[in-house]
Amino acid sequence: MALKEAINQTFVIEFILLGFPTQPEFQIVLFVCFLTIYTLTITGNILIITVAIAETRLHMPMYFFLANFSFLEIWYTTSTVPNMLLDFLAEKKTISSIGCFVQFYFFFSLGATECYLLTTMGFDRYLAICKPLHYSTIMNPNICIILAVICWASGFTSFVTPAILISRLHFCGPNVINHFICDPVPLVELSCEPSQVAQLSCYIITSAILASTFMFTVVSYGFILSTIFKHHRTSSMGKTVSTCASHLTVVILFYGSVMTAYVRPTSRHSVEWDKVITVFYSIITPLLNPFIYSLRNKEVIDALKRLFSKLRDPRNI
Repeated sequence: MALKEAINQTFVIEFILLGFPTQPEFQIVLFVCFLTIYTLTITGNILIITVAIAETRLHMPMYFFLANFSFLEIWYTTSTVPNMLLDFLAEKKTISSIGCFVQFYFFFSLGATECYLLTTMGFDRYLAICKPLHYSTIMNPNICIILAVICWASGFTSFVTPAILISRLHFCGPNVINHFICDPVPLVELSCEPSQVAQLSCYIITSAILASTFMFTVVSYGFILSTIFKHHRTSSMGKTVSTCASHLTVVILFYGSVMTAYVRPTSRHSVEWDKVITVFYSIITPLLNPFIYSLRNKEVIDALKRLFSKLRDPRNI
């Protein structure tokens, strides 16, 4: 209710997202490229979810969290790409003020949820490798569901305060955002009464989530590597490491790009460079994740082969 009242008090009822200003012909090229990426992202992540549900051999905590992660990636990329695609074809690239605030909230909430899920997946790998005798007891189905709910709930409560603070700002002047999403930095700068509180809250919460979840993941993998070197022979080490390689690759890609974008002083922000970084972690990474998890995981590859075999020959179902 407070969000609606705040929006009704503003003079600006819509914002213009500059996106990637180019010649009209190149806008069509960008539209085709991003539409292709979006389609592949949705398809790849749906395949991961389908395989994790359909294959009884994959009914394990690791694949339960992977299905959650793929489901999140679908909505994470959907929070920005459809509006971007429309802007490529539109002469006036506008988004309503309420739509802008809603996009900000969901984009950052889903990003926070991704951090929590990646951390939980790292903890799952830690238990599987470092505490194998207790793994099935600790990571039982009920605990897995509880952990997933905590990740989603934590993600969607983290940015409630920044969203409310930004929605209460008074926008009465310029309404052009030099970005393809409603990023808090350029958004706050458009306010008639710039609020350090709103911008600082975004920075502190984002930094705290990234730093805490990243450090927890690093500690988990520190124990994992220590266990591998202590208890596994060289011949079996490669197979053990490969079970974590996919997750670690995703962690590096996601955290590396997000930290580059947000965990630094705002004075060092280059708008055009920020757009490129944002494209990488919000659009390219969700596209790569299904390939990373499938190409480096024999169980997923075998499950995909069985799934496609069933689709080709219904008698196998």
